[in-house]
Amino acid sequence: MTATVRRVEDNEFFTWLDLYAGYGEFYEQPVTDEKALLVWSWISDPENELEAYFAVDEEGTPIGLAHVREFVRPLDGSKGLYLDDLFVTPDARGAGAGTALLTQLKETAKERGLTVVRWITAKDNETARRLYDAVAEKTKWVTYDLVP
Repeated sequence: MTATVRRVEDNEFFTWLDLYAGYGEFYEQPVTDEKALLVWSWISDPENELEAYFAVDEEGTPIGLAHVREFVRPLDGSKGLYLDDLFVTPDARGAGAGTALLTQLKETAKERGLTVVRWITAKDNETARRLYDAVAEKTKWVTYDLVP
């Protein structure tokens, strides 16, 4: 399978929602209607930083999803592209959709003059980590959450 990548379009809410809900299910974080509408409002607002990309198969059917946003890197004096979410449908995993999304994001970052594409993943997400280990460098940084 050869996957290509394109931006999610304004009229693709339900297609996006199917993939986003699958991502939430994978991480046992249900996507409520309220959450879906909020995230979609960010994606469809040109003033908001969140962008969404589909990986599509040869027939043009979306099989993967990525949400990204730019972020500043003060100590580096640069900006990067943060990959918040990456999901590929179970039946399309291992067929290149994840690689296609990461390759496109790397190219997008390069075109914008950004210095890095960064993301985190679950420690036990071994399938995704095999891909990530093949295309990127695992950092020494540990992630913390401080809940307000």
